[in-house]
Order: sequence, then structure tokens, then C-alpha cells
Amino acid sequence: MIDFAPEIIALLFAAAVAAGFVDAIAGGGGLITVPVLLAVGVNPVAAIATNKIQGSFGTASATWTFWRKGRIDFALLKWPLIATVVGAALGAVVVSFVDATWLMVLLPLLLAGIAVYFLIGPKASDEDVHARLTPFAFGAVAGGIGFYDGFFGPGAGSFFALALVTLMGMGLTRATAHTKALNFSSWCLWWCSPLAAMCCGPSA
Repeated sequence: MIDFAPEIIALLFAAAVAAGFVDAIAGGGGLITVPVLLAVGVNPVAAIATNKIQGSFGTASATWTFWRKGRIDFALLKWPLIATVVGAALGAVVVSFVDATWLMVLLPLLLAGIAVYFLIGPKASDEDVHARLTPFAFGAVAGGIGFYDGFFGPGAGSFFALALVTLMGMGLTRATAHTKALNFSSWCLWWCSPLAAMCCGPSA
């Protein structure tokens, strides 16, 4: 187990607060926490798992708030939710067996790619339009993003939101609400699965 100096603990606390704020609003808090965890010496698998655990609080709060306001249609999300959980479970299993040295090279590249995508990617509107996919067909997309979320994670919420806008025809606000439910369903695995304990155990 790593013993952190007080200033490192303060840095991690500040990063977690900032990431939680971002996750509760739009998602993407992992783009803050994962690089910080890697920078202070946490191994890649433990950094991903730790990000999942801390980020689930903001996502859970946002999901609850949107649900209470009637913004989430869980009947519409039935198949995407199932596919997301399955994909996230597979991603979590795969990442737990990936060599950490390889991840040290991969993670910075993925983070840089995500940052570039959000800088030059298409901007979403808040108008609902005709859906290009049925909820069942969208489940395949959700499962793929769920796998990414279980394997890595940062930016997955934004990928869900963009997919809901472009493929399900949702306006940005409605897509954000449904994104929280999809994101939270995959993050719940890190609470319910022994993989979380394994990743955050003595090797962290």
C-alpha cells in the first residue's frame, strides 16, 4: 500500500472534488482523477478502479435527481441498460488481466485522444429529433461504450450522451439525464464485484 505525503493527499482530495462536480453535471470527471492518480504513483488498474468508486457518488446523485424530476424513461433504457452492464462487466474482467506496463503506455494515449475528440467533435443541440435506432439496436452501442467504461472509463459519459443525441434523437438535456442512468449502471459493478476489491487491494 502506498503511503502518501499530506500534500499528495490534499491534491487527491482537490482532484476528487473537481471530478465529482464535473461528473454530477456532464460526466468526464475521470479525465481529472485518472491522470492525477497515475501521476502520484498509483498503478493503472488501481487508478481506474479508484476512479470508478469515487465517481459513482456524483453519478448516483445526478441519476436520482433526474429520476425524481421525471427526466429518465427506464422503459426506453431497458435493453441499453442490460447491454451496458454486460459490456462493463466484460471490460472490468479484461482490464484486471491486462499487464500494467502496457496500460501505462495506453492510458496517456487514450486520454489525449479523448481530449482531442471533445475539442474538435460535433456540438450537440437540445432539440429532440427522429431516432435512427430502436432502443434494442442501440443496446449494441451502449454495450460497446459500457465495455470501454469498464475497461478504462474517462469520457464514457460524454460518449453515451453523444450517442443518445446522434442515434436516439434526444436533445442534450434529455440525453444527459439518460446518460447518468447508463453510466451509473456500469459503475455499480465496481461496488458489487470483487474485482473492485482486487484492483484496490494491496497492489495499489
